Amino acid sequence: MGGIFACTSKTECINELFYGTDYLSHLGTRRGGIATISRDGIHRSIHNLENAYFRNKFEPDLGDLKGNMGIGVISDTDAQPIVLFSHLGRFALVMVGKITNADELVKEIFSQNIHLSETNSGGPSPTEIAGTLISLKSSFEEGIKYAQSRIKGSCSMLLLTEKGVYAARDKLGRTPLIIGKREDAYAASSESSAFPNLGFEVERTAGPGEILLMTAEGVEQIQKPGEKMQVCSFLWVYYGYPASSYEGINTEQVRYRCGAALARREDAEADFVGGIPDSGIGHALGFAHESGIPYMRPYVKYTPTWPRSFMPQNQKMRDLVARMKLIPIKEIINGKKIIFCDDSVVRGTQLQDNVEILHEYGAREIHMRIACPCLIHPCEFLNFSTSRSTLDLAGRKAILEIEGAETTALSDYAQDGSDRHKAMVDLICKRLKLTSLRYQTLDDLVEAIGLPKEQLCTHCWDGTSYF
Repeated sequence: MGGIFACTSKTECINELFYGTDYLSHLGTRRGGIATISRDGIHRSIHNLENAYFRNKFEPDLGDLKGNMGIGVISDTDAQPIVLFSHLGRFALVMVGKITNADELVKEIFSQNIHLSETNSGGPSPTEIAGTLISLKSSFEEGIKYAQSRIKGSCSMLLLTEKGVYAARDKLGRTPLIIGKREDAYAASSESSAFPNLGFEVERTAGPGEILLMTAEGVEQIQKPGEKMQVCSFLWVYYGYPASSYEGINTEQVRYRCGAALARREDAEADFVGGIPDSGIGHALGFAHESGIPYMRPYVKYTPTWPRSFMPQNQKMRDLVARMKLIPIKEIINGKKIIFCDDSVVRGTQLQDNVEILHEYGAREIHMRIACPCLIHPCEFLNFSTSRSTLDLAGRKAILEIEGAETTALSDYAQDGSDRHKAMVDLICKRLKLTSLRYQTLDDLVEAIGLPKEQLCTHCWDGTSYF
């Protein structure tokens, strides 16, 4: 998914940038980057993070970065920040999101005799496309507005200029952008959890499509937020850090409520409730509290060296991380009836491996409870895991087996309680060798988050996109 961070300070801000960006490392491990600006110009550092942590790669660079303003990024796509020369002046840019109409925008850019750099993937950088669109207009303000109006998919960005940092949230607010404040500085971040240990308090959340200009003295609104929002629901279910809040709603509390909702529908007997670390734990604690069934940890995560398993780009490495990071405790598992909570089932391969280990360690029954509905549509708006293509999804695999061919008639499968939904879940349950499997209902998930459904993107579960 990726994350962005910025700081404008009355003094040097490199430490804030370094630690603030590092606090976004749970959002991706492909590339990281920092750019600062001073009288000497823009200073930039970019590193590949696939084989090392952000802090290890960037600590040697801190002495070369200077200035009172800067931007940072954890990117799951192209190398960022990019630095562009244009009639507007020199500027650096970072973004998170997904440009689904990139081909159309590239043709528009080429029609004006403007060239784009080719990346290692063989196409132009999405960030450079956004930066070039900005440069087509007569000011940064008008350029950002134009880029937001032309980009389909999603794009939240930070623009570093001599004047300050422009912070612009995606026009439908699919990704969050939170503003923090302390006595001598301001910050913008994808995650509010980056603020507390740096001394910032949440000042406000940028609205969908809102554009702000941030300096050390304050924050100026350039464009008011739009009335329509489609913030990604999966932030609360999985991607978001437990200490973060989006739209003022804390992630961990939502996960407690998701677990409690699952517990209210429970009819299986169990010796204890467990959660797949890390994000499944919050759901399991909510389930245990609501049900009165004890919470225990049959799996513990080895945190010193193993990242989140969706992050490595290589599927073989993702499977290795998923297997190696969780250590089972046989003494807790053997002979027990277990209710397991997890955030989601994407491909199902990691969960299948975990279940096989539970059987090997003597689990008597394994009842899996998933905190969100079954994923049957790939995400069209954000760069989530590369494995979330249609044919990789466990739900779509089951549907293909039931139907015997690809089908577009998916509404019945998305409807909890329908015959087709039950057949899909039963098939996934059998494939994973579970005693039982139950998914969260979409109504219960929406209620747990606490926003109206029309303000939430639920496309990957029900195929709905309001705007």
